[in-house]
Amino acid sequence: MDINIVLGVIAFFLFLVVVTGVRVVNQVERGVVFRFGRAQQQIRQPGLRFLIPGVDRMRKVNVQIVTMPIPTQEGITRDNISVRVDAVAYFRVQDPMRAAIEVQNYLFAIEQVAQTSLRSIIGKSELDDLLTNREELNRGLALMIDSPALGWGIHIDRVEIKDVQLPEAMKRSIARQAEAERERRSRVIVADGELQAAGKLADASGIMAQTPGALQLRLLQTVVEVAAEKNSTLIMPLPVELLRFFERATQNAAPAGPATADVERVQTGPAAVGSERVQPERPALAEEEAVPELPVQRSESDPALESGQKPGDLPLTR
Repeated sequence: MDINIVLGVIAFFLFLVVVTGVRVVNQVERGVVFRFGRAQQQIRQPGLRFLIPGVDRMRKVNVQIVTMPIPTQEGITRDNISVRVDAVAYFRVQDPMRAAIEVQNYLFAIEQVAQTSLRSIIGKSELDDLLTNREELNRGLALMIDSPALGWGIHIDRVEIKDVQLPEAMKRSIARQAEAERERRSRVIVADGELQAAGKLADASGIMAQTPGALQLRLLQTVVEVAAEKNSTLIMPLPVELLRFFERATQNAAPAGPATADVERVQTGPAAVGSERVQPERPALAEEEAVPELPVQRSESDPALESGQKPGDLPLTR
């Protein structure tokens, strides 16, 4: 009877040893066993594992990727602008033995390193880099955090800057800068369009100058387009080239007209034969407006009487 009691007690103690010595390691964990305070080199893999009760102590280390938000850090950029930046870090335990031995709390250590690295990145970068060139900053930030983390058995997968908070005055300045840039682009586009249109108009004017009929056809086409709108008033411009065309046609078709001046031949001796004197036409006087002929009185010693001329004849001019 006493032997049965002793065997039962021994079986009970063996059951307690087995129950207390069995550990379950999950798939996402790795076990680091300390025997009498000394870490064992063998890492316990996922599954059912047996430990010596009272001798072995196992610490489980999660090997999943950890998403750690980096608290908002306030700093001054290289171009003296105060900003507030927050980021997020993705990392995982690559060597459970180092993560359990080299650092007391690797999560807290990674968080502190990430904060200091983010402050350093803010001081080395300009505002434009923080806003537009984030990929390069993310790589630099991940490299700064990964350098001390490698000694702890931790691998940094990636680090990303989430948000950059600016002062209100700086936001208004950036808005004005963006508006001015958009205005500049619009003016450049309009000027480019005007330049292209001017070139096309110059080509069209050259063709119309070589072919005058093209200008008239274009004018008629414009009239047709305006008339299609059924307006009550139609204003049709007359180009100067068309007037010049009609002027040239009129000058070519006009014949040479007769002279309107009378030619008076006056012969005054042998030397004046063939000489002509042009006198303008004078209107004939009416009979009632005729100038009365005044009597000419000559003395008997007038040389004209001696030459056989009559008293009413005019003397010949030499």
